[in-house]
Order: sequence, then C-alpha cells, then structure tokens
Amino acid sequence: MLQLSVSGSVIKKKLLTNMSHALLQSVKLAPKWGFRYLSGNPIGFIGLGNMGSNMAANLMKKGHSLVVYDINSAATEAAGKLGAKIATSPAEVAAQVDKVITMLPANQHVKDCYTGSGGVIESAKAGTILIDSSTVDPAVSKQVAEAASAKGLTFLDAPVSGGVPAAVAGTLTFMVGGSAEKCKEIEPVLLGMGGRVVHCGDVGAGEAAKICNNMLLGISMIGVAEAMNLGVKLGLDAKLLASIFNTSTGRCWSNEVYNPMPGVVENSPASRNYEGGFGTALMTKDLGLSQLAAAQVSAATPLGSLSHQIYRLLCTNGYGNKDFSAVLQFLREANDYQSNTKGNQ
Repeated sequence: MLQLSVSGSVIKKKLLTNMSHALLQSVKLAPKWGFRYLSGNPIGFIGLGNMGSNMAANLMKKGHSLVVYDINSAATEAAGKLGAKIATSPAEVAAQVDKVITMLPANQHVKDCYTGSGGVIESAKAGTILIDSSTVDPAVSKQVAEAASAKGLTFLDAPVSGGVPAAVAGTLTFMVGGSAEKCKEIEPVLLGMGGRVVHCGDVGAGEAAKICNNMLLGISMIGVAEAMNLGVKLGLDAKLLASIFNTSTGRCWSNEVYNPMPGVVENSPASRNYEGGFGTALMTKDLGLSQLAAAQVSAATPLGSLSHQIYRLLCTNGYGNKDFSAVLQFLREANDYQSNTKGNQ
C-alpha cells in the first residue's frame, strides 16, 4: 500500500517500484498464462507450408514478432492465431521489417517473390537483410542477390536440412551462402528455428550444399526402401530389421528417423499414409536441381540420375503429393504388379 502522507517524489519512487515488481511478476507468470513478450523489430516470413509454418511458429515461441504472407489464406490465419500480423503481399511484408525470411517451393516462386511486381525488393528499405531458405538453383540465388544489392539490400541463401520433424522441434541445420559478417548477424534469428548454422561461402554456396545433401537423401531413401521391402518379403519383422540397420553399417537418417515402412517409426509420414512431410514432387525437383548442377560442372552422379528417374516415375503414378518415403509403397505395388503378371502367364 502507498503511504500518501509522504512527499510527491517519494510517492513517485514507491509507485515505480511497485509497477516494476508487478511487471516482473507478470513476466515470470507469462509462460503459465500463455502470453508472449515480443522482442526487437518484427521479422517478415513468407511461405507457410509444411516447413515454413513450423519455422515461423518457433520464432514466435522464442519471442519474435512476425509479419507473414502466404498465398494460402488458411496458413496465414493459423499464423495469425499464434500472434503474427498478416500481410497481403510480399511487398507489404518487406515494407514493415528489416529482415525477411522466405521458404518457397521452387525457382520461379523465389524469383516472383523477390523481383516480381509486388515483390520484396520493390518495397524493402535500404539495409534490409533477405534470407531465403528455399531449395533452388544456386544461379537463382545469385540473380536475386544481384537485384537486391542494386537496391542497397543484403541477400543470403540459407536452405535447411532436417525435414519437418526438425522444423517442428526447432533443430534445423542452416547452410548459409553470402557475407560471413551478415551470417553472424542473423545467426540468433536462425537459431530460433534451428540448432546449427554453417557458413558455406559466397551467395549460392548454401544452395550447393543443400542440393548435394538432398541428392544423398533421395538415394539413401530408395536404398532403405528396397532393403526394407526385401527383408519383409524374406519373412523378417520390419521393426527388427530397422533396429538391426540402426546398429549396423547400414545406419542412416532415412532408416533411423524417417523409416519408410508404416509402423516402424511412430508419427513418421509412413505411419500416416505418407501424408505431410517432404513431398515426392519436391524431392523430384531437388534431384533435378542436382542433375542440372552436375551437368554444369561435369560431375558423374549415376545414382543421383537414377534416383531422379525413379522419383519422376512416382510423380507420374500419382505420388507427387505423398511424402517422398512413399517410394517404398511404390516398390510394393511394383511387387504386386510383377506377381499378377506372372500369375497370368
């Protein structure tokens, strides 16, 4: 209680002390009450798909204020319910922030978002840092970086690895191309969505690292799917076989974290009818990028090429919107087709 008989200056000091105490108590209770105390300037986030929506949610959980945009109104409404401010275009996002993060499907989406009419570069203030976490051709990153530089903006390519599980958990690895100084500056923001930030070199180097990683991922997923399919057809229990791989020389992320056999890894896309996760169409796109890059530098990638062909087959057979681990289901259907063909001979 305030003692009103004391001088005005004492009253003011006592009142401020009480207010500070109350504010401190409310901050301590904020997690219990579900309140967020947003820090710093707002960050722009464009692209709220399976990856982007979880990345944006993690930033807000860490106390960042966001301005968001996506062509899917349901995605922006979901982010709005978490506290994000919704914009109606990339340009409207960029006009309100000094950092913009994008997570988009393919080359053309990135070009349109940054350099198209109503795009980010059109309205971004000088000094704004642009961070693209999409997986695209390194040449596209370099083109956008050049356009950004002409307007006094800094562009970095910062694709991620870890898939949807890491996006949800906030443990993504960021592979960054661009200024080392700017990479260090944005590291705290990236660590709000991930567990590791690696500076790979100049603009485009992050994309180069990501393309190599995803080519390996596509190859390894097909390998795990073939091995699991063979083992089960030989009479082995799927979970037993996967556990053997995990403690043997066949151990890999595609088996341990993302096994393509339904029921082996709880809550994996394979255990949800291959829904969600990293789409087959996107894996096909990334493998195509790896083959384009391989041709440009005359690098032999026979397994990468074959994997690309296999995933293209999946797309033409209706698997484009399924998770890329559905390659196992595709192989099992091929088994059934072969069995039926033999039975009809």
